Amino acid sequence: MAGKTLTSRERWVEEGLAVLAGGGCDAVRIEVLAKRLGVTKGGFYGHFKDRDTLLGEMLATWEREAVDDVLAAVANESDPKSRARRAGILTFSSDRLLPLDLAIRDWARRDPAVAERLRRVDDARMNLLREAISTFCDDPEEVEARSLLAFCAAIGAHFLAVDHGDRTRQEVLARAADLLLENRAEDAHR
Repeated sequence: MAGKTLTSRERWVEEGLAVLAGGGCDAVRIEVLAKRLGVTKGGFYGHFKDRDTLLGEMLATWEREAVDDVLAAVANESDPKSRARRAGILTFSSDRLLPLDLAIRDWARRDPAVAERLRRVDDARMNLLREAISTFCDDPEEVEARSLLAFCAAIGAHFLAVDHGDRTRQEVLARAADLLLENRAEDAHR
């Protein structure tokens, strides 16, 4: 066996995530991954019991990156609104996280276990929004409504095919974030 390189468990997971982002859960096949990695299927079973085990590790990796890594990246932001904005940018403008997020949302529609994991991730994201909005709004119903609208805008913008006149999508989304994350009463007194 001298000179033979084994494909690491992490490479299988990474390749699985790349295939998931590009083609959805059904595209994640052992044969496909082996071909993309330039190895035989046999190497897969040295690391994983079966495809479901791989899918579970892929979801765990995504959840860690989507929550723990994003929260760690924004932890030094002193202002909760800045933390929420930066977390949104890291998540919904990321070449890595955005395609995974959209693919996992699609997968969650058909798989209750994936839906539960997505719920945990979305709850963490909503908590960040709630924290930010509650810094200037003390009405719990308004905090929840603004948080939901901000989250829906971040996700829904990727599904809309609409023109914004002479404004870019990013300009409109930035203005929507301003409206949802700012204290309008304070602005009126300026």
